[in-house]
Amino acid sequence: MPKALPVIDMSSPVCCAPVAAGPLDDAMALEIALRLKAIADPVRVKLLSLLFASPESEENTGNLADMVGLAESTVSHHLGQLKKAGLIESERRGMNTYHRARRDALSALCSVLDPNCCR
Repeated sequence: MPKALPVIDMSSPVCCAPVAAGPLDDAMALEIALRLKAIADPVRVKLLSLLFASPESEENTGNLADMVGLAESTVSHHLGQLKKAGLIESERRGMNTYHRARRDALSALCSVLDPNCCR
């Protein structure tokens, strides 16, 4: 069985020196690795893409499940991992939960990997 990585608070965007700037300490390397692990899944990448492309800038779990062709419970699990990594935010309204991508968090992660990215 694979060794589980420790759980850390990743609710705020990544904020640290770029990886290319020099050696990172263990804590920062772990934080970056956990965020990358959260998006290292094709379904999660697709969910992020759908959230960024949404005309309303948000979608509920049921609509996302229909769009990716998976069960709501599966999509909910993936969204939970993205939320834990601080890449999306969610809001419960009645019986539905609506999700929004956090562009600032994804931009921060890009900048940590390469400070010249997206300029």
